[in-house]
Amino acid sequence: MTPSPFVVQWVPVVTAQSPRHPRALDVAVGGGRHVQCLAKAGYKVFGVDWSEARLREAAARARDHRTALIAWCADLTAFPLPRDYFDLVLVTRYLERTLFESLRATIKPGGVVLYETFTIGQRRHCTGPTSPDHLLEPGELRARFASFEVLFYEEIAQPEAVARLVAKRND
Repeated sequence: MTPSPFVVQWVPVVTAQSPRHPRALDVAVGGGRHVQCLAKAGYKVFGVDWSEARLREAAARARDHRTALIAWCADLTAFPLPRDYFDLVLVTRYLERTLFESLRATIKPGGVVLYETFTIGQRRHCTGPTSPDHLLEPGELRARFASFEVLFYEEIAQPEAVARLVAKRND
């Protein structure tokens, strides 16, 4: 369970602009593959997932690496995120369109979102999600963060079809 190279590349870049004692939220933390990377960069790491079993796995992984994780078991479609609370929000391999407003609002002014997930082009690979509910349309991720300053954006088709975004909240 290795971290995404995109996350490994961008966390140090955005951390250089973070305040002292920054807080990061890993949305759909799963087994916690990014917790150590975030903690190593100096973030107090929060992880949210709807699966209690996956959160236990993430917490155990964090303990194995002597890393702290504040784990939160919740369905974010039913329990809103706090406003202006996180310096960094990380989302990988997860798409729930109803959460975009909450994700934008939970990032502090000056904070950053790192987002990487599958696009509709992933269907050609015959792996991963196939439902349009879980696949971004071309340009959709960038449009969802149009009010943010986009620091990096790409959509690729190989080896997986994904969109990647690094964007800063300036208001």
